[in-house]
Amino acid sequence: MMDAMTQYSTSDLSRKSGDIIAEALRRPVTITQRNKPRLVLLSIEDYRGLMTKADTRKAGRLETMPDDLFEGVKEAVSAYEQESDET
Repeated sequence: MMDAMTQYSTSDLSRKSGDIIAEALRRPVTITQRNKPRLVLLSIEDYRGLMTKADTRKAGRLETMPDDLFEGVKEAVSAYEQESDET
């Protein structure tokens, strides 16, 4: 589980920007507005790490799917159906 992030208000950001940036270089920092989390400030390394781990899957429609991929889906469905019939 992720540790609780240090929180600062938007007014803190105006007054203590140097301290908040220094903290964000060590670990992500939450910026709140009216006591609600609004932003997360994090180092570029942390951001790049998140982007590397991001889910890159895309949703699409069968009508627009490339033929070779559609054939693969049909084969997978057929194999699944045959497996179900055997049990």
